[in-house]
Amino acid sequence: MSSTGPSTRTEPPATRERNTLPGWLYVLFLALLATATDEFIIAGVLPAVAADLGVSVAAAGQLVTVFAMVYALGAPTLAVLCERFPRRTVMLAGLLLFVLANVAAAVAPGYWALLAARVVAALCAAVVTAAAFTTAATGAPEGAQGRYLGVVTAGMTAALFTGVPLGSWLGGAFGWRATFWLIAGVAALAAAGFAALAPAVPAGSPAPLRQRLSPLRDRAVLRVVTVTFLAASGGLMFYTYLGAYAAEVADGSYGLRSLLLLLVGLAGLAGALLSGRLTDARGPVRGLRLVLGGHALALALAAVLVFGGPGGPYALLAIVTVWGMFAWALTPPVQGSILAVAAPGAGMTALSLNIAGLYLGTGVAGALGGMVIEAAGVPYVPVVATGLVALACLLAPWSRAPRLAESAESASTAVAGDPTSRTAPETRQTDDTRGGRG
Repeated sequence: MSSTGPSTRTEPPATRERNTLPGWLYVLFLALLATATDEFIIAGVLPAVAADLGVSVAAAGQLVTVFAMVYALGAPTLAVLCERFPRRTVMLAGLLLFVLANVAAAVAPGYWALLAARVVAALCAAVVTAAAFTTAATGAPEGAQGRYLGVVTAGMTAALFTGVPLGSWLGGAFGWRATFWLIAGVAALAAAGFAALAPAVPAGSPAPLRQRLSPLRDRAVLRVVTVTFLAASGGLMFYTYLGAYAAEVADGSYGLRSLLLLLVGLAGLAGALLSGRLTDARGPVRGLRLVLGGHALALALAAVLVFGGPGGPYALLAIVTVWGMFAWALTPPVQGSILAVAAPGAGMTALSLNIAGLYLGTGVAGALGGMVIEAAGVPYVPVVATGLVALACLLAPWSRAPRLAESAESASTAVAGDPTSRTAPETRQTDDTRGGRG
């Protein structure tokens, strides 16, 4: 007599690898949490910095502006220089220098010393961010690139709603210098974790400087960067003036501001992680169009609400939550798209160029929003933001780039000839293999 027991299904190794996130990915999350927090955290202690260093609050505010501008302008330049080095080396060097820069900020004797430390920290943060995204994309198993990019993105998103409150609390409890000691400590922890757990990600393929600079003149890359710039300008314009918008929609909405910011942060985290899975399931190009379309629709609903829609705090909270999910869902599909169109060996440079577009969009958002308010009023902020994000959606790629097909074919040939070879991130993530051609 034979008995049949319950069958046990064993997942293939590739499936287990996709479903289990490695420890080094969480280290990248921690690293970007530290670098992104460094930009925002000082905003919560500006009065204390100004008083201690004997400068105006406006001058202290330039510590935030300089960080953002140096980051945006330094990212592509440094990526070109670092493209030839192994990503592990780049990440570790960048993190260690970032730690030293924040220690220097913590002990800065005066304003100009603090400003210099902020410049160095911004340059290091730019290198670390580009290297982190490249490492995540390259180290992801087949079919999980979007998910890995989503986890890394979540580190930047978490910084958005933790930086200013945490900086304000630390500044009040221990003085503004404690904020920089905290960032240095978190970055040092990330550096130690990365040194212990990081995968061996090789440098970009040897190439002359002209080829490494190719993303700067590549129309496909610049198109995606423009999409990022427009989406960031529209989305962060609405975020910058969210408090003013809330006051227009619901009575007493300034009392809801803290709750709104918390909801945006939580929704943004969820959006970043979910869009990573969407990118894996549908491909970066389709995922990007879906995210941008949802973002534009959410902003349009916000415009309808302020111009006489069903008002009240509940409608406000619902729309802002939906908007937050789509607004911070941008990075995984847009980074996947930029890797898809980048030339072989130029992935890190293309990623850094895209990050520069994001930061420039952030800078434009506040200024443009202020102009809109001066000219027409707060209710028109979501209207203009809707137009910018809708334009980004129209400019987004609608089909797989021809170069991607060629790269995928060459990669297949390379793998066939060398079983140990690894497909580069810009050749792995195709829409044909993630849900069909757009």
